[in-house]
Amino acid sequence: MIYNLKEYIMRPEVSISKWGNSQGLRIPKSIVEALQINIGDKVKIFIDNGRAVIEPVKKRKKVDIDTLIADIPKDYKKDEELLTTPMGKEVW
Repeated sequence: MIYNLKEYIMRPEVSISKWGNSQGLRIPKSIVEALQINIGDKVKIFIDNGRAVIEPVKKRKKVDIDTLIADIPKDYKKDEELLTTPMGKEVW
């Protein structure tokens, strides 16, 4: 008998279980590894053409304010934009 190993690894059948007032799925290790996700990671779950799709949420790298400021081009100049007419002591 010949098995398509990738098909076998990537399409295991799982059962929906009751978890409190919700339903849940256990994600097999092969899928977790293929998605490169870990316990605690966030994923998006949505329906596409009648199929449930699970996608890992891309992790945003943390950047500090000094790095953000350093990335501003030296010749950058923002024109002031007044959204309202100056009033009171704002007028000069």
